[in-house]
Amino acid sequence: MLIDNHGRKINYLRLAVTDRCNLRCFYCMPEHGIDWLSRTDLMSYEEMLRITTLLIDSGISKIRITGGEPFVRKDIMTFIAALSKLSNLNELTLTTNGVLTAPHIPELKKYGVKSVNLSIDTLDRERFYAITRRDELPAVMNTLQELLSQGIAVKLNAVVMDGKNTQDILPLVALTKDMPVSVRFIEEMPFNGSGNAITSFKWDYLKILETIKQSYPLINKLPDPPYSTSYNYQIPGHKGNIGIIAAYTRSFCGTCNRIRITPQGMLKTCLYDGGVLNVRDLIRSGNTNQQVITQITHAIHHRAKDGHEAEKNSAHESMAAIGG
Repeated sequence: MLIDNHGRKINYLRLAVTDRCNLRCFYCMPEHGIDWLSRTDLMSYEEMLRITTLLIDSGISKIRITGGEPFVRKDIMTFIAALSKLSNLNELTLTTNGVLTAPHIPELKKYGVKSVNLSIDTLDRERFYAITRRDELPAVMNTLQELLSQGIAVKLNAVVMDGKNTQDILPLVALTKDMPVSVRFIEEMPFNGSGNAITSFKWDYLKILETIKQSYPLINKLPDPPYSTSYNYQIPGHKGNIGIIAAYTRSFCGTCNRIRITPQGMLKTCLYDGGVLNVRDLIRSGNTNQQVITQITHAIHHRAKDGHEAEKNSAHESMAAIGG
């Protein structure tokens, strides 16, 4: 079992399989993209399978595949199939922008993927293009329909940005009336792809909630599941529900149960730290499984208390390079 120096049990891994993405969301990376990692810099699927096996043996029970965009990496479904066969992995999920996902949905269901996080910041095609710099909203909406038709639970992730998509808050909320989806509004992060740190936001979770309450005054607070990063709500009579994630104000750090591994193998014990250990290099240096897990355990035992403490000694990166 992995337990950090603050007594928090670590049982959730977010594994970024690539830094590449087929969208250019302005809050994630510059319009021209970022300097992509070379193939040799990326962890191989064999290396990722080895490290995930070690972590599962040490208490990780949930893995989320992230990117970049996972489906731009060749043979990703072969890797997901291999992960699905690992003993003691209770939950395998993924986050995707939905552009390339639809053809793979039957296979995802076959491999036991029961939920998918779908990134969508607007339901308006012109605003979608303005935010992502790509005209792919129809493909994303097709993915949403296909996921629901296969009975896969869907969380719609929308980053709320002043002057960009706040008019989409209520249309996204309206989806929950007839669709069994969870719409999650996320405070904008300081890693906005511009190279400049953002120091304050107008649209924090309280303002987002107040905006929803103005149109839906009967909205109910739901119990938040253990380790939840969102404050959860439901509107009476709606099939779906709503979550608000205080990503910038970081009010959920006290129960954080997750670690991250970036595409180049950097272990991050907090989204806001700069990386604490390169597990790819440990593997390539010939370390035994016991040596690798010993160093991971040591890193977890020196974990920052919260995102504010972790941020003090880290540089802001593109979200595509971090892994979401």
